[in-house]
Amino acid sequence: MTFGLYSSRNCFRSLTSRLQFSQSFCKISSNMAEGSKSFARRDRLLEIESKVRVWWDQSDVFAAEPGEKPPGDGEKFFGNFPFPYMNGYLHLGHAFSISKVEFAAAYHRLKGANVLFPFGFHCTGMPIKAAADRLVREIQQFGNPPEFPSAVEEEVSQPSEQVDTNAGSQPPPDKFKGKKSKVASKTGTQLYQWEIMRSFGLSDEEISKFQDPRKWLTYFPPLAVEDLKVFGLGVDWRRSFVTTDINPYFDSFVRWQMRKLKAAGKIVKDKRYAIFSPLDGQPCADHDRASGEGVQPQDYTIIKMEVVPPFPAKLSSLEGRKVYLAAATLRPETMYGQTNAWVLPEGKYGAFEINETDVYVVTERAALNLAYQSYSRVPEKPTCLAELTGYDLIGLPLRSPLAQNEIIYTLPMLTILTDKGTGIVTSVPSDAPDDYMALHDLKAKPALRAKFGVKDEWILPFDIIPIINIPEFGDKPAEKVCTDLKIKSQNEKDKLAEAKRLTYLKGFTEGTMLVGEFNGEKVQDAKPKVRRKLLETGEAIMYSEPEKKVMSRSGDECVVALTDQWYVTYGEPEWKELAKECLENMNCYSTETLHGFEHTLGWLNQWACSRSFGLGTRIPWDEQYLVESLSDSTIYMAYYTVVHFLQNGDMYGSDTGLIKPEQLSDDIWDYLFCDGPYPESSEIDPNVLSSMKREFEYWYPFDLRVSGKDLIQNHLTFSIYNHTAIMDKRHWPRGFRCNGHILLNAEKMSKSTGNFRTLRQSIEEFSADATRFALADAGDGVDDANFVFETANAAILRLTKEISWMEEVLAPDAVLRSGEPSTYADRVFENEINLAIKLTKHNYETYMFREALKTGFYDLQAARDEYRFSCGSGGMNRALVQRFIDIQTRLITPICPHYGEYIWREHLKKDGFAIKAGWPVAEAPDMTLRSANKYLQDSIVLMRKLLQKQMMGSKKGSKKGAAPVPQLTEDKQLTGLIYVNETYDGWKEECLKILQSKFDSSTCKFAEDSEIMTALQNSEIGKATNFKQIQKQCMPFLRFKKDETASLGPQALELKLPFGEMKVLSENLDLIKRQLALEHVEVLSYQDEDACAKAGPLASVLKQNPPSPGNPTAIFLTS
Repeated sequence: MTFGLYSSRNCFRSLTSRLQFSQSFCKISSNMAEGSKSFARRDRLLEIESKVRVWWDQSDVFAAEPGEKPPGDGEKFFGNFPFPYMNGYLHLGHAFSISKVEFAAAYHRLKGANVLFPFGFHCTGMPIKAAADRLVREIQQFGNPPEFPSAVEEEVSQPSEQVDTNAGSQPPPDKFKGKKSKVASKTGTQLYQWEIMRSFGLSDEEISKFQDPRKWLTYFPPLAVEDLKVFGLGVDWRRSFVTTDINPYFDSFVRWQMRKLKAAGKIVKDKRYAIFSPLDGQPCADHDRASGEGVQPQDYTIIKMEVVPPFPAKLSSLEGRKVYLAAATLRPETMYGQTNAWVLPEGKYGAFEINETDVYVVTERAALNLAYQSYSRVPEKPTCLAELTGYDLIGLPLRSPLAQNEIIYTLPMLTILTDKGTGIVTSVPSDAPDDYMALHDLKAKPALRAKFGVKDEWILPFDIIPIINIPEFGDKPAEKVCTDLKIKSQNEKDKLAEAKRLTYLKGFTEGTMLVGEFNGEKVQDAKPKVRRKLLETGEAIMYSEPEKKVMSRSGDECVVALTDQWYVTYGEPEWKELAKECLENMNCYSTETLHGFEHTLGWLNQWACSRSFGLGTRIPWDEQYLVESLSDSTIYMAYYTVVHFLQNGDMYGSDTGLIKPEQLSDDIWDYLFCDGPYPESSEIDPNVLSSMKREFEYWYPFDLRVSGKDLIQNHLTFSIYNHTAIMDKRHWPRGFRCNGHILLNAEKMSKSTGNFRTLRQSIEEFSADATRFALADAGDGVDDANFVFETANAAILRLTKEISWMEEVLAPDAVLRSGEPSTYADRVFENEINLAIKLTKHNYETYMFREALKTGFYDLQAARDEYRFSCGSGGMNRALVQRFIDIQTRLITPICPHYGEYIWREHLKKDGFAIKAGWPVAEAPDMTLRSANKYLQDSIVLMRKLLQKQMMGSKKGSKKGAAPVPQLTEDKQLTGLIYVNETYDGWKEECLKILQSKFDSSTCKFAEDSEIMTALQNSEIGKATNFKQIQKQCMPFLRFKKDETASLGPQALELKLPFGEMKVLSENLDLIKRQLALEHVEVLSYQDEDACAKAGPLASVLKQNPPSPGNPTAIFLTS
């Protein structure tokens, strides 16, 4: 389909004048709250953000141009994000994934790399067309504007997985699936499309215009651009575009890509099973679904169990035709053990016409699937010749393929699920626990037989038939396992599920056939042979249905259809090996993501790439079909590198001034992206072509693509395949980073509960930088993250308070020390800044943005606060404060760029832009100094506890023979005596020397405890007369030091700390006095007898609690 569109510039002008969107972020409507004081801080951030965006726009700071020479390692960064689908506003789920590549790009830009971050918008596929068509139908049915009968809401959710009693119908174990479907979250919760549009804030008059799919394409993409600009996204918007043939340039690119794949034999026409929407009349791919993303066709074998004439009254109209109970099974090799067939007594069945002679008895749902697989006299329309219930079928005599009994009967089973298989189940009680227990119940309970009219001759003569031997369970595995698990009834579902798990898996992997043509063969070898034989003899047919329920965006339940269409041959062996090679050389940033790709490469097979309904690009050689939405979005990242030459900044491609779409022949695209020869016949300016090729060669391959983990199973793996098929190895992707879904306040996003925010709403409520702050804090792994409103509100407070503090300390009259940093507190603070620079760089490099926020903002602010207190009346050092502000601004700028830019220009008065300021240079952190400061802070905490204890008095009273501890009072001036023992001595010294000798530094392991104990017994300690008493003290000390070594390393075994304890404490007497409210403090050596004598009456306390390295002892006296 081709649309005539006005340019994106006109679209922007129209939207800006009508919505006044930018201004809305700086003006808070009166109905949000009474009074403006509570929003003053948020409003200030919004004002700052608006001002900063003007600075950026004036200098076009995010426009990306290639360098003059090929980039070296780290000199360029090309990051991108799967373009969002344009059937609504962007929400925080989009923003969370977008933020990951945004933070990465911002970090590389700050570091000095040449950064390209482009952004496009996806409109391909059926969702927009389906939504537009729903509006048309609603208007036809309910008027314009429609008057609906009632306000009904529909909750679209994933169907729960049910136990399948049909001979082990379990999903294949090799499918990689996320916890929740991303696509399900794209669908609104209302029943009517009109109501969904109203939830966007659109008037009825506006909604009516959305019956035309073109309206969606001209309305939502420009609004998304505005939202993302206000969000502060560092995108080169010249490279933005929309998909579908509305954009003739992108249309040409996709057509070339498809021809390229077909020429390489990667696209073929074939008949295959595919998830199919009857309403849309075409396959329903993942992104076309309202629910059921990732669900694949499940293949069954239908066993044709012939009903033996004469027919009962309910089937009398079918006399003269062949009537079959059609049982779907996943285990055709077990058919040798059939004793009966099962039906659900209350189940609804039908006799459906398959052809002129054959009639199948199945459920209506199964008949619809069969009709789309060429098993219906009227294609795609099942014809029901007789409506039946399970009761009508009980007692039917049957001839069943491979059954050793000539006649078997239809019996009732109460646990059959009619939404799986055909509703008809073959009974193999030797190997199926459900069958064994159901048969056991009927045989053992005459009343149960009587209830359903089951005659004894239909069941009592039929014994279990051994057909497979399983080493652990014998030749009657179902009976053995049911007995072992003490299962008493067919209604014990949980136990039966466990019994099936045990027997089915072992039966397939370890079982051996005991009967039939393939007697003696392994079950896994015999299975396909038995199936092939049944199909060849016409005793069975192939059947397929969705693994789980799938709903299309048009609102109908999908089936599996045998479709004749175009397929991409994913899974082809040689191609798969190339994809594996690409994966091996990519950075996936987590083992979960890597394993997800490996799983997908293991099971992914041919993929239907053509559709007949929706929006998109036509298949160039078969224009009745469109390219489906996951097939036009695999290598478009390359298109970003040249789009600004083609579309001249117009996202719709309507500006055809420089290059015309018809000039883009395949040899042009080959030249640009595939090292093809220069297209001599082209009329395009050679200089322009040369510049386009240089752009591609400079930026490609892309360095990072960020996405939700649910796209691993399709889009991201498709991207790997297509790159390996079309491009040279040097252009294969370098990295995919996948994240989980986003929760809001620890609950899933849901419009129906109100726990939902669009990106626009979040910025209005919190500001852009506070939103970004909370997104960074939400989490980084592949597990679900959590956007917390309290975090966003706290960010507003933190950022605005920090601005106020900076204004205060940078004021001319601020009380700050001049000169070079010189005090202990200065050195510690400067060291913390250096450490923050190092750790934050590592966190940004590994894309762990929550950790980057911690080390680059939270921890750095805590260090500043500690420094401010430590400096006391002397004040902070001016140069160090300015360095702190500079460093913290740079470290937080990738996450909060507006805030960083404002501080950089308005308070630091620096030239250029904070976003390009360069990563700060720092000396290597002094970890010994950091340990010394931790010792100081821990010692102060310990001394405060000792002081509080002494002021409260000894609750236990004085020990016998000990001098009483005098109680201190707050109204007296206090003196603190801090005793330090910097070296371990006595038995502790001996223990450490033993541990040192028994520690292997190469393996970081100690010798066996018995060897350490022997060394202790042979030491000077062991020779002491009171060794047993000392030993009681040695053992916990040895354990403590071994544990400490495991966490700190060999330095934990040193006899003294790597810094002077007395020096650290002496340098910080003023801090200690202020922290403990002491008048006087002395630091004394425990080894000095004269110093110990100063303790006076508290000498006994000192003796009872002697200091050791890292643990000073303080006593307190009144002056």
